[in-house]
Amino acid sequence: MLTLVKTNDGSLTFFNAEVGEHYHSKHGALQESRHVFLNSGLLYFLSQNPEPVGNIHILEAGFGTGLNFLLSADFCSANKINLDYTGIEAYPLSDNMIKQTGYNTYISEDLWNTFTEKYPYSLKQEVPLNGNCQLQIAHCKLLEFSSTKQFNIVYFDAFAAVHQPEMWEYESINHICSFLKPGGVFVTYAITGNLKRIMKSIGFAIEKAPGAPGKREMLRAVKY
Repeated sequence: MLTLVKTNDGSLTFFNAEVGEHYHSKHGALQESRHVFLNSGLLYFLSQNPEPVGNIHILEAGFGTGLNFLLSADFCSANKINLDYTGIEAYPLSDNMIKQTGYNTYISEDLWNTFTEKYPYSLKQEVPLNGNCQLQIAHCKLLEFSSTKQFNIVYFDAFAAVHQPEMWEYESINHICSFLKPGGVFVTYAITGNLKRIMKSIGFAIEKAPGAPGKREMLRAVKY
């Protein structure tokens, strides 16, 4: 059972009663997505790689409502950056649910219209949304995901470990990080001792970065 709820910054998200958690922070869905993924992920990677790197490849665990993708795609489109985005989502929302979020108010009208036209469940192959961005959504569980691509950035946006512990175990983290290029960036809204130990053990330099509203810290890690 999914219920649409308003978060503290006025943006909307869904509450999943079966899991017992919101898709985005109740302190602010938009604020969290911008802070953790756009600013601390994509913009950080670009700041560390000022020379042209070709297409930016982003892999997201937990595509959910698509908010992280939409903000990233809107930024890339506005700045003429080529974005190749892959989302992993085992339980995709319906196109009607996506349209209920009201995320069209945060991005360009053209991007929203194209995204919602092409979002339905048939979106399993790479689909160009405009001249700069293409999207693919893998409808599978994380450990079932495979790709010949190597990515620059991983957005890790699974439900919290208390509700979805298997997503935060060594096997899952190691699997998704195997698709990151050396120098690639891993970002997530959470930071725990276990997560830090895992990231160090698989060859990452970790950083405690300031968290989004409601969280003091978050984790960012760079692959050796």
